[in-house]
Amino acid sequence: MDLVLIRHPRVAVEAGMCYGRSDVPLLHDAAESARAALARMDALGVPHCIDGWHTSPLVRCASMARALAPSAHPQLDARLAELDFGAWEGRAWDGIDRALIDAWAADIEYARLHGGESLAQFADRVLSWFGDVRAHDGDVHVVAHSGVMRVLAAHMLRLERASVLQWPLDFGAIAQFRRVGDAWVLVRWNA
Repeated sequence: MDLVLIRHPRVAVEAGMCYGRSDVPLLHDAAESARAALARMDALGVPHCIDGWHTSPLVRCASMARALAPSAHPQLDARLAELDFGAWEGRAWDGIDRALIDAWAADIEYARLHGGESLAQFADRVLSWFGDVRAHDGDVHVVAHSGVMRVLAAHMLRLERASVLQWPLDFGAIAQFRRVGDAWVLVRWNA
């Protein structure tokens, strides 16, 4: 089984904005972004998926998933939505009190200074989804947010979540994992 994660394309939000669970649109046409992603998958030898498509219900992911697999009816799952940043949603990062951001970063796993989810709560939600799909026999493809992709990578590779948060991950990037026995192997990241 392969788990293929595709980060949503660039969004129509000013740079430097916190938009986690906010439902923001894509900057460019989803069909055009999907064609580019499928061409990149072909060039990389990433398997295509017929019916195992999953996505966050937020428009930036769901519209891309529908464009990638129009006849597959991707499964929308709220557990795949991005981290809820609470009161920080829709605010510029540089407009948030630096002391609050530093305190949050100092306890990234459990702090909820914004009133939204802690990283641990977010991970529990995402891993609940993963627990439901990991027994799937075929390949699973997911159009996801960077936070979801990083939480899954840390879990599958048995790494600390805080370390994976630092990994680069471009808009539209592909990450591919392969189950080998009881273990997961990273095939590619940020491709």
